[in-house]
Amino acid sequence: MFAILSADLLNLLDGTVGNVAAPAIRADLGGSTATMQWIVAGYTLAMAVGLLTGGRLGDMFGRKRMMMIGIVGFLAASLACGLAFSPESLIAARVLQGGFGALMVPQSFGLIRDLFGDSTGKAFAALGPVIGLATILGPVVSGLLVEADLFGTGWRAIFLINVPLGAFALAVGWKVLPAKPPTARGTRLDVTGALLAAAGLTMLVVPLVQGHELGWPTWTLVMLAASLPVLAAFTLHQLRRSRTGRAPLVELSVFGKRSYASGVAFVVAFFGAITGFSLVVALFLQIGLKYSPLEASVAMIGWAVGAFIGSAVGGTLMNRLGRNLLHIGLALMTAGLAGLYAVFAITGATLNGWDLTPALVVYGIGMGMIFVPLFDIIVGGLRDHEVGSASGLLSAFQQLGASLGVAALGTLFFSVAGAQGFLDAVTQVTLVAIVLTAITFGLGFLLPNRAR
Repeated sequence: MFAILSADLLNLLDGTVGNVAAPAIRADLGGSTATMQWIVAGYTLAMAVGLLTGGRLGDMFGRKRMMMIGIVGFLAASLACGLAFSPESLIAARVLQGGFGALMVPQSFGLIRDLFGDSTGKAFAALGPVIGLATILGPVVSGLLVEADLFGTGWRAIFLINVPLGAFALAVGWKVLPAKPPTARGTRLDVTGALLAAAGLTMLVVPLVQGHELGWPTWTLVMLAASLPVLAAFTLHQLRRSRTGRAPLVELSVFGKRSYASGVAFVVAFFGAITGFSLVVALFLQIGLKYSPLEASVAMIGWAVGAFIGSAVGGTLMNRLGRNLLHIGLALMTAGLAGLYAVFAITGATLNGWDLTPALVVYGIGMGMIFVPLFDIIVGGLRDHEVGSASGLLSAFQQLGASLGVAALGTLFFSVAGAQGFLDAVTQVTLVAIVLTAITFGLGFLLPNRAR
C-alpha cells in the first residue's frame, strides 16, 4: 500500500507544485505569463490525454509492469524538469511527466483490488484523506522547497524531490506488488482513437492558454474552432469500433445515462474551478502582494488544513449522506468564496495574506468533503461492466477540467490585471469561481442519490 501511495503522491503533488513556484521559475528561466500557465496546464493536459490509454495498457500488458514503467518514466521526466535550461524545455518535460503519470496512476486502483480483495473498501477509505491532503499540499510543499533553496537548487527542488519518493515506490513496488496476468491480453490498442483525442484536446487548450498573450491571432481562433470537428471525429470513430465489435478506447454507452453525463460536466466544472482558482491565488499573493514563495505557501495553508478535515468528514459520512454530502461541500465552498470576495472588496490595498485564512479554511473543508465520494456517486447508476471504463474516463475529464480551468481563469486574471490591477483581477476570478461552483451545485441534483 505504501508503494502504491508513493506513486499516487508523485502525481498528486506534481499536479499543483507549479502553482506557487511559477513566478520563481519565470524569474530564473524567463518566458511569458502564458509560460506560468503552461507549467500547470501542460502536465494536466498530458494526463487527460494519456489516461484514456493508460488503463487499457494495464489490462493488456499487466498492471504491475505498466506501473513500474510509468514510475521510471516519471522519474526521468522529473529529473529533466529539475535540469531544465529554458521555459520550453521545462514545459516539454512537464508534458512527459503527465504522460508517464497517466500510465502510472490508473494501475493503482486495480493493484489495490488485487492486494486487498474483500477489504478493498477499507483500503480506499484510507486513501481518501491522503488524496485530499496531497492535492492541496502541493503549493505548500512547493513554497517550502523554493524558499529552503536546498543545495542552491531553488525551484528545481520541487521536481528533484520526486527522485527519492519515486525510487522508494519503484524498489518496494517491484518486490512486493502482485504480478497478475493481464486481463485483456491480445487486445489491440485503438491508436487512431488515441491520436484523435490527443489532437482534439490539444487544439482546444493551446489557444486558450496562448490567445491572450499573443493578442488572439487568427490561428488561435481557427485552432479553437477546428478542435470541435476533431473531437466529433473521435466520437464517431469510437461508435464505429463498438458497432464492429472492436474494443473502443472509451465506452460511450455510459453517456447514455443522464446521471453519468451530468457527472462528467460536474467534474469538469468542479476541478476547473479549484485548479484555476488555486493558481490565481498563488499568483496574486506573489505577483500582486509581493510575497515570497514560502510566505504564499503559509498564507494558503488554511486551504490545506480545511481540505484534510473535509476529506476525513467525506470518507466518514459518504454512505450515510450520499449525494447530499456533495451539496453540503459545495455550499461551504460558496461560503468560503463569498468570504474571500468580501475580504478583497473591504480590505483593498491593506490586504494581508492572513486575512484570507478563515475563508480558505471553509473553502478547503467543502472541497475536501467532495473529493472522497465524488467518483463513487457519479458511477452509482452504472452496470458493473461499465464502471472500469467510466472511472478512467472521469479521471481524464478531471485533468481536462483542470487544464481548462488554468487556461480560462489564468487568462482572465492576467487580462484584468493588465488593465485594472491585481486586486481587481483576483476579485473577478473569485466571482467566476462562485458562478462555476453554483453551476456544479445545480448539476449535483442530476447525480445518483447514493455512492456505489
